[in-house]
Amino acid sequence: MNKGAAVNGEAAMNGHNPMKWNKKLYLSMACIMVEGLLSGSNFMLMYYIFKSLWEDRMDMGKIVTMTGLLAGVFLLRLLIYGYGYVQGQIGGAGVSRQIRLFLGDKLKRIPLSRFQKSQTGDYINAATENVNSYEQILTHKAGDIMKNLTLALMLVGFVAAMYVPSAVILLAAELLFLPAIAISFQAVKKYGTRKNAICAENVSSTVEYISGIQTFRAYGIGGIKNKSVTAAMKDFSDISFLYEVKIIPDGVVYSILTWMALPLEMVTAGSQWLNGRLDTVSFLLICLLPLFLAKLMGTIFVDVTSYKNLMIAKKKIERVMEEPEDARSSEIFSPKVHDIAFEQVCFSYVPGEPVCKDMDIRIENEKLTAIVGDSGSGKSTILNLISKYYEPDSGDIKIGGCSIKGIGTEQVLSKISMVDQDIFLFDDTIRNNIRYARPEAADEEIEWACREANCEEFIRKMPEGYETMAGENGNRLSGGERQRLSIARAILKDAPILLLDEATANLDIENELAVKKAISNLLKKKKTVVLIAHTLSIVKNADKILVIAEGRVKEQGSHEELILQDGKYAAMWRAEQQLL
Repeated sequence: MNKGAAVNGEAAMNGHNPMKWNKKLYLSMACIMVEGLLSGSNFMLMYYIFKSLWEDRMDMGKIVTMTGLLAGVFLLRLLIYGYGYVQGQIGGAGVSRQIRLFLGDKLKRIPLSRFQKSQTGDYINAATENVNSYEQILTHKAGDIMKNLTLALMLVGFVAAMYVPSAVILLAAELLFLPAIAISFQAVKKYGTRKNAICAENVSSTVEYISGIQTFRAYGIGGIKNKSVTAAMKDFSDISFLYEVKIIPDGVVYSILTWMALPLEMVTAGSQWLNGRLDTVSFLLICLLPLFLAKLMGTIFVDVTSYKNLMIAKKKIERVMEEPEDARSSEIFSPKVHDIAFEQVCFSYVPGEPVCKDMDIRIENEKLTAIVGDSGSGKSTILNLISKYYEPDSGDIKIGGCSIKGIGTEQVLSKISMVDQDIFLFDDTIRNNIRYARPEAADEEIEWACREANCEEFIRKMPEGYETMAGENGNRLSGGERQRLSIARAILKDAPILLLDEATANLDIENELAVKKAISNLLKKKKTVVLIAHTLSIVKNADKILVIAEGRVKEQGSHEELILQDGKYAAMWRAEQQLL
């Protein structure tokens, strides 16, 4: 992908950052910090109560007053925290919504080749699990960390009002947090990133296992016998253990050091108390507060470590946001004719392993061109390049004399109808599954397309006819029925270019005949048709046949011409005839 496309991606993110906090999140943070300060005021009230008890100045009036103050502070904390919590949840959900909408729009602009290169799982994780993790930062972790840090600093100030050296000891215990969390961050960066990557692989393996459970069980490799799944789970178990092993000792050492503040406080403040320079109540509170602070700093350590780990999710989201975008031209792509030309096209899925080598192809306008060749010779790659699922490494592809380089994928695909081996159907009604080809189509047009695609009969036999749900990826339909619905889509779209990729492969005889009839109806109108077929009897009447081998066009011509050449095609034809 060129630099311009990458810049477009950055510009899109810089123009509107969906991760930007909203007012509700800032309001929530302020409320939570105020609630933290109010929780610290309880220690001041405790100090006053202990002082009154020690000096024997406590009476029923003071008890009622102090009880009322404690209840009032608790109620005020409850109201502030409750309001802040609700605002945080609403604000966090709002940011999550922004991110998901942004990612949804972004995915429409990412080149289709990225989805073909095993990136789909990363995109799914970014839009689901990673967004959920980032929302957890917004709605819980950030607020809890700020509240507890505010409370920890307030306690230092409170102790400073009683005895400054004791406050210095508490502050030193708190500052030890910085090197401890720095060490923790290093471990999270190294092992947390690996843990997240292995987790994604584990999820992919598990989804693949569940999707193929019938096949696995048929071959007796379900459960623990499925080595790929068990290996993925063991990898995740190992990295989870390693992650904890690397982080827990750091937290334990830091916890021990913070607890050491207690004996230091007892010695330091105790000498002052013995000398009469510090009152008994202050001494007692100074000795009690390190216990509370140790637990508080331990909580902060865990929360900040978790925060750092969750930020890995944010970086994954940002990587998707910064993905290069599909080329977008202001020029309208509207060729007057629809012949297709490959000019010195080179392409490889894996660097150093070319699939197309300086390929030159001429596909005539409104003619039927068939492509044949051995498995892996690059037949389907040609269709993928025409439809811009992939971009060529070099060379040019033209439709109607117009280069498709720099033209938006959607513009090119608007001129193309496709019928593949693998048909994707939504878990929606049959009518709506056809309508995706042309959303504005009337019901009558959809039904006409289905008649032309030879699927009217089986649709009418279904319980709810056209309103019958197709099931997840069309699992309520047979392969032949799904294929005919795909042809109905192509008929309804009525694009000038038609690409057929082994549309009759893997079908039984009855369904193959039904699909062939549907295809013949599809070919009634004059279109530029490119057909890939696994049997030569299907392509013998094509206007031109291209024989692909080793990434190049080895032979081309009509069936009769290729037979006379007595080359690869003729050998393939003779081999097929012997099997009949």
